[in-house]
Amino acid sequence: MTLLPETTRRIDEIAARAQAHGRVPSLALAVVRDRAVLHFAGAGENPRPDPKTQYRLGSITKTITATLVMQLRDEGFFALDDLLYRHLPGTPIGGVTLRQLLGHVSGLQREPDGPWWERHAGGDVDQLLAGLTYEKLTGPPFRRYRYSNLAYGLLGAVLARVTGQSWADLVTKRVLDPLGMKRTSLLPLEPYARGYVVHGLDGTLHEEPRPDSGAMAPAGQLWSTVTDMAKWAGFLADPAPAVLARETVDEMCSPVAIADLESWTVGHGLGPQLFRVGERVYAGHGGSMPGYVSHLAVHRRSRMGVVVFANAYGLGGSEHIKDLSLRTLTTVLDSEPEAPVAAWQPPAPPRGEAAEICGRWWWMGREYDIVPDGENLVMIGPHHRTVFRREAPDRWRGTTGDNEGEVLSVLRSPEGTTSAIDIATFVFSRDPRHLA
Repeated sequence: MTLLPETTRRIDEIAARAQAHGRVPSLALAVVRDRAVLHFAGAGENPRPDPKTQYRLGSITKTITATLVMQLRDEGFFALDDLLYRHLPGTPIGGVTLRQLLGHVSGLQREPDGPWWERHAGGDVDQLLAGLTYEKLTGPPFRRYRYSNLAYGLLGAVLARVTGQSWADLVTKRVLDPLGMKRTSLLPLEPYARGYVVHGLDGTLHEEPRPDSGAMAPAGQLWSTVTDMAKWAGFLADPAPAVLARETVDEMCSPVAIADLESWTVGHGLGPQLFRVGERVYAGHGGSMPGYVSHLAVHRRSRMGVVVFANAYGLGGSEHIKDLSLRTLTTVLDSEPEAPVAAWQPPAPPRGEAAEICGRWWWMGREYDIVPDGENLVMIGPHHRTVFRREAPDRWRGTTGDNEGEVLSVLRSPEGTTSAIDIATFVFSRDPRHLA
């Protein structure tokens, strides 16, 4: 797939304006799809951006930590509703759950004790836990959304305790290697962009330190490239079963909390952040570390995404890197044509029990049609669509749509013919006058 020339021109202009108005040494912006970079737009000379140049991810790292948590949950190491003290016994904040930590609804404060962890070398897990006090809990879980870097440091500690391996080894073996992300690393590897604070008065550059965050690494340590982040965006849109099942990634991208209760434009799942722009919802995450800001946004249905890196501690002016990322992705989706419409083909005739169920049904004076869709059945009615999959004789389960999770039961007459269908106690009849 290639983008239209007008789309690429607009992306190049967006990147150039963001670098110039934001006064950042360099800015790397890429439109990605299906694990590949469709278009790369770089601006600035310090360094000149390249798709294979590393920048620091910051909190995009949290989506990878969350993936590890969900992997181990699926493998039976723990349940998301386990209390923290089950895996970190003795901690004074052990009454929160792993699920609450993932979704930033645990009530924990944002940062651990000690010096600012993002700018100083971090200690080990024991030091992190030793600094915990009950006062780190600001209120009961789920009272409100409260973003917490500390929560992800604790999740990293749980991962290490239950596996006996370091977080860094788990990330490499379980995520980066299977996805071929060879230029994503714990510490920077040349070529990488040096990070700066751009002074607001005279524009001078002050290079920032690049410490190993130690036990807080699961919250924001990783370095990566546009090329590798294209693979990560592809994974979020179209999961690789060797890393995580699609159903589990769908679970991660379902909202746990809404961050802005007035406008409902930002939420959080089990790891990914969720952004609503108009009628679309994007999954991804932002990130910052001293000298760097980053953002990843993916429209999962179209598998289109945007990756943005800058090697300054924020964009100058009024624009945030999140706004730049979301605006770019929206521009691409608005500008590019939808996928070609597949030609209609008559479905294969239904057989057996499916043939008995297909056709017209009535409930409360409303007409519904059940039609075949491969091995499944689709019910279509007024403002209604549900896909059903056969589980057993006379029993079908809703997999998507209005009746997802509900059971369709075939009701039979004494002679064994299909007389009605029952969906969650709602009985549908072939008789248009049926009102039960």
